Amino acid sequence: MISVKTPVPAGTDSAQLVTELQKHYNITLGRFECEQIPSYLLLALSLTVRDRLIERWRETRLQEIQNNPKRVFYLSLEFLLGRTLSNAVMNLQTENEVAEALRYYGTSLEELRQNELDAGLGNGGLGRLAACFLDSCATLGLPVTGYGIRYEYGMFHQRIEQGRQVEYPDHWLREGNPWELERPELTKRVKFYGHTEFYINDRGRKCARWSGTNDVLAVPYDVPIPGYGNGVVNTLRLWRAAATDEFDLEEFNAGDYTEAVAAKNRAEQITMVLYPNDASENGKELRLRQQYFLASASLQDVLADWVHFHGENFGEFANKHVFQLNDTHPTLAVAELMRLLLDDYLLEWDVAWRITTSTMAYTNHTLLPEALEKWPVRLMRELLPRLLDIIYEINARFLAEVALRWPGDTQRQQRMSLIEEGNDPHVRMAYLGIVGSFSVNGVAALHSNLLKRGLFKDFFELWPEKFNNKTNGVTPRRWLAHSNRKLAELITEAVGDGWQTDLEKISHLKDFVNDSAFCERWFQIKQHNKAALAELVHRECGVCFDTGHMFDVQVKRIHEYKRQLLNVLHIIHLYDRIKRGDAVKMKPRCVLIGGKAAPGYAMAKLIIKLINNVAAVINADTSVKHLLQVVFLPNYRVSSMEIICPGTDLSEQISTAGKEASGTGNMKFMMNGAVTIGTYDGANIEILEAAGGENFFLFGLRVEDIPAYRAAHKPNQIIEHDEDLKRVMQLLECGHFSLFEPGIFDPIVAAIRRDDDPWMVAADFRSYVEAQRKAAEMYQDRAAWTRMSILNAAASGRFSSDRTIREYARDIWQII
Repeated sequence: MISVKTPVPAGTDSAQLVTELQKHYNITLGRFECEQIPSYLLLALSLTVRDRLIERWRETRLQEIQNNPKRVFYLSLEFLLGRTLSNAVMNLQTENEVAEALRYYGTSLEELRQNELDAGLGNGGLGRLAACFLDSCATLGLPVTGYGIRYEYGMFHQRIEQGRQVEYPDHWLREGNPWELERPELTKRVKFYGHTEFYINDRGRKCARWSGTNDVLAVPYDVPIPGYGNGVVNTLRLWRAAATDEFDLEEFNAGDYTEAVAAKNRAEQITMVLYPNDASENGKELRLRQQYFLASASLQDVLADWVHFHGENFGEFANKHVFQLNDTHPTLAVAELMRLLLDDYLLEWDVAWRITTSTMAYTNHTLLPEALEKWPVRLMRELLPRLLDIIYEINARFLAEVALRWPGDTQRQQRMSLIEEGNDPHVRMAYLGIVGSFSVNGVAALHSNLLKRGLFKDFFELWPEKFNNKTNGVTPRRWLAHSNRKLAELITEAVGDGWQTDLEKISHLKDFVNDSAFCERWFQIKQHNKAALAELVHRECGVCFDTGHMFDVQVKRIHEYKRQLLNVLHIIHLYDRIKRGDAVKMKPRCVLIGGKAAPGYAMAKLIIKLINNVAAVINADTSVKHLLQVVFLPNYRVSSMEIICPGTDLSEQISTAGKEASGTGNMKFMMNGAVTIGTYDGANIEILEAAGGENFFLFGLRVEDIPAYRAAHKPNQIIEHDEDLKRVMQLLECGHFSLFEPGIFDPIVAAIRRDDDPWMVAADFRSYVEAQRKAAEMYQDRAAWTRMSILNAAASGRFSSDRTIREYARDIWQII
């Protein structure tokens, strides 16, 4: 564990900060103080704060070199950092000094940070989890380095046009990134295409080399990750793809300008966009290139660092390194580490395999079989021929082990094979991750059990010792101390300081639930936060939310299993009740839904269209909008969530049971005092256990009930016998929400009515409506709701990412 105890460097007082800020604004950026351009002032402040981080960054790295600890490398295709400036200021604990320095310029950090763009390095919970984990690793002083891709454009900027999602480039780097340092001297070469050649080396051993390749350069950019108040600054290293030659001068001189830069353009495509649409063959190839690019560059980097300090003696390598693979995307690292050890460093297979399987650890984040990536053998043979050779060899040796354990069980061998045979064979990447790792973990108790009982049952029977659970968590620094400052101040006043790094201390809030003065202050802070959220909604959507109404929120990636559709059906049900005059006791509510749909996911995009059409009808109807308002918030992102989370009353976590691995949005909302309505799924179960059933609105089928229920599932019968659902479906089917677009929502209607609907929307509708009714009734009792809010926040201690990372560090990485 790292502990940076050097004296606080000079320059953290406000006077010195003003001096440094002026220097960067006037000299580094060449601006005049009389101009007062916010974007340049933001950049000058970022550079000033970065200077202070770099001092600590260097000291952290020097201590690592001196102490030579076991190091962890966290490989992830996403790191959803959000905005960096205010988080860095908070972790450096220089908020007061920065505020005083900015008064010289007549502005504040809050005003200035609005000009900072969210880093476009992730999409949803997977990437935000990775960011929370890095924050916790630095705060705990753990020697952990993140590896990712420096996406030029991020995923996409979402706009809503005529109710539809339209994707625009998210060029978050257009004004540069002051938080990164380019490290061109550490550039690596990543190979693609070519062929495998075998040869006999000077020791008479058969070896292989990957020849005739089309190489791409991986250029590293380092981003500092500061711990909270401890002087530790860890590293996130991001790779940018570049061509080995900028352009073909001969072709350029011949006038073929397009072909002259073709290699450069093709190389840069790898790190151009997060998650390219893989509906086409070209999209699939680009996504595979991204995944291999990350794995190869990162492993080459780690091995080069080892060789620099230890030479090519890998005897202790496994004792000093762990590679944590964040989901299935980086699992090519298993085959790539084997390739590097076999081909570049000429280790024997058994030695290389022992190192690989002692250093790789795989985290699974999904229970959806279709999300467990499989790559066509034909594509891998063309793009990564040497990797495919190694995967086939791993598979052959692995299946021999399976055959020894279960002689003659050829069906089991087929189920467990890394190669899914057929007319178009595929490589099963999750299986490669399991076979090549010493640890396989799920991210919530239910999820981990379902992996062992279902998806990975065969592997669990072979290696039960590999499997473990690490329930996800989120950092309380970002998601409470930073995003909900007024509540954070009240918590500190009540339970004392230190909860920011020991969230279990927040449990003492339960001692204040009968303190009327405290409860009133809690309520008023929630109202303040709801006003900020209402302002965001008005600015983005043009709709005025009333802060006296319940704020009912569902923000997450748009996917059928997350069941935004069930939420919409309930909205239509409320609308129908109001229009029928059945709203005498109805508590007014404002419903906010947000999230992005993958560009090639037609049903998810149609659900967005439905939400917007329903919202348009409701918000335009004067007889309805005083009781119900609905918005779809466009371009949902981290900086939006920092406003949404504190202002939410009811948190919607309504996935089909057994489909959500964990969830982290549920934890952020709980930490900020929102009450959850949710299914018995993922981390909802642990939230329910922590908060108590009386402080959670539970509904829906449980995962163990679904198989039997599914066998007799008849949605049309359910609809026919439920008058409320029947009216909802009639409104959908008659085109009430698509008067000028007849039939547009027919695919959604058909999906709900399908006997084999995997998401069980009709089956859970009645239970969901009843839970929503209970929530609405409870919200009318202000004192009771405030009590529930406090108790939810008080029970959120176990959902800190600090707890999660301590478990990783103790049980998997073995570094504490």
